[in-house]
Amino acid sequence: MEPTGKVLVVDDYVPNACAMGDLLVAAGHTVRIAHSGHEALRLAADDVPDLVLLDVVMPEMTGVEVCRELKTRNATRLTPVVLVTGSQERNHRLEGLEAGADDFLRKPIEVTEFQTRVRSLLRMKSLIDELESTEAIVRMLGQIVEARDPYTEGHCQRLADYATSLGEALGLTRVDLDTLNRGAVLHDVGKIGLPDTVLLKAGRLNPRELALMRQHPIIGDSLCRTVKSLERVRPIVRSHHERIDGRGYPDGLSGEDIPLLAQIVGVVDVFDALTTNRPYRKAMTIEAAYKIMLSEAASGWCPVQLVTTFIEVHQNRRYINVMISA
Repeated sequence: MEPTGKVLVVDDYVPNACAMGDLLVAAGHTVRIAHSGHEALRLAADDVPDLVLLDVVMPEMTGVEVCRELKTRNATRLTPVVLVTGSQERNHRLEGLEAGADDFLRKPIEVTEFQTRVRSLLRMKSLIDELESTEAIVRMLGQIVEARDPYTEGHCQRLADYATSLGEALGLTRVDLDTLNRGAVLHDVGKIGLPDTVLLKAGRLNPRELALMRQHPIIGDSLCRTVKSLERVRPIVRSHHERIDGRGYPDGLSGEDIPLLAQIVGVVDVFDALTTNRPYRKAMTIEAAYKIMLSEAASGWCPVQLVTTFIEVHQNRRYINVMISA
């Protein structure tokens, strides 16, 4: 059975919009029509469509501008956008591609081509939604891990905030920053496979328990391997406990063999662990945590510059928060 979906048709010329809408309704799709770019963005925000058919030449806001805006919004960045134009000019296609358009249709529309492309793009969106659902399940597992341990409430979100702030200070790309955010949230998802007797133990772990604990990056990597959209996150999940001197786990990586994003999450993970209450000790002061991290970095844990940059970023955040609350 061919997928049906919610389609947003955007065209300032009413007969064209209605003609496309009639074809879509006849095929079983739910259709909404907008006659301007601003109206289209409002409708897409109110109810995220599965597909957008977008006229290029419109007053006030062009189809390319609408496309670019849709692709920057989290809710619609994966929604397929088809630009519809009667123009044969090459620059319209180039501008559309740069804005993130997924396909193009020429006016006048040929019905069979129109129906085929709509079916194809809705099928693609359905597959994307399945991947997103699977990722949501993995994220839920990460939240379950956090919920098992009252001492780590909010840990993953704090790490996501710290890691992206550090990544911005290091000049990382938007793609890497998004990966850092997701990787920080999921870094300990493998702890779902650990027994409470190990995860929640108040005292020092014995050798057998420590060996079990050190399996959680491998378990997490295996979980993420099942989700194609988490491919970039896997090195963070697996390697955030590695050390540049080779004494980390689970693979004993050293130096530049340890992915930078994993090192970043490793740094903020240690800071959050030091500055929050845990079953085996009380939270340290922020200044004490800074000193321990610098000492550990100097002894071979991670690049000292990574820790000093984090400290600068964190101190700036503290200053800004104080100014806001003053």
